[in-house]
Amino acid sequence: MSRPDAVRGRTPLLAPATGAGAKGNDRFGRATEWVARAMGTPTFLIALSLFVIVWMVWNSVTPEGWRFDSADLGFTALTLALSLQASYAAPLILLAQNRQDDRDRVQIEQDRQRAERNLADTEYLAREIVALRLALAEVQERTVTRDVLRDELKALLAALDERDAERADDQEDDLSRPKES
Repeated sequence: MSRPDAVRGRTPLLAPATGAGAKGNDRFGRATEWVARAMGTPTFLIALSLFVIVWMVWNSVTPEGWRFDSADLGFTALTLALSLQASYAAPLILLAQNRQDDRDRVQIEQDRQRAERNLADTEYLAREIVALRLALAEVQERTVTRDVLRDELKALLAALDERDAERADDQEDDLSRPKES
């Protein structure tokens, strides 16, 4: 089977690390997910907004000697800082998204395997139910046949008993009649 990342069109530059390197990569991956999750929260947006407001107020209101970014030049340092933050945020978010895609792919594969097992189990149970129904029908048929046979035998025995009784009566009649010679 081909590699799962080849299916999506992604090819890693290096083979996946194993051993101690894999643990470090996993730690980095968890850190990228934490950053990506944190950037998507209202707390981060409020904190970033407060940071920008404080920056702009500081560099607009404080005395000229305390300012480190000029409002006259359009807050160049602030723009640079936000650009740097964005340039790191996008790849971190993509890394976190790739890890989530990998987890989703594994989950989908496990779900597919579970569905196949469930289908196989269901088909097996359906076959077993059919076999039980056939066996039950056969037992019922035998029971019906046995009951019919029993009734027929009882009727036959009754007919034989009746015939024997008639013969016995006939023999008694024959014995009780005087013989004509």
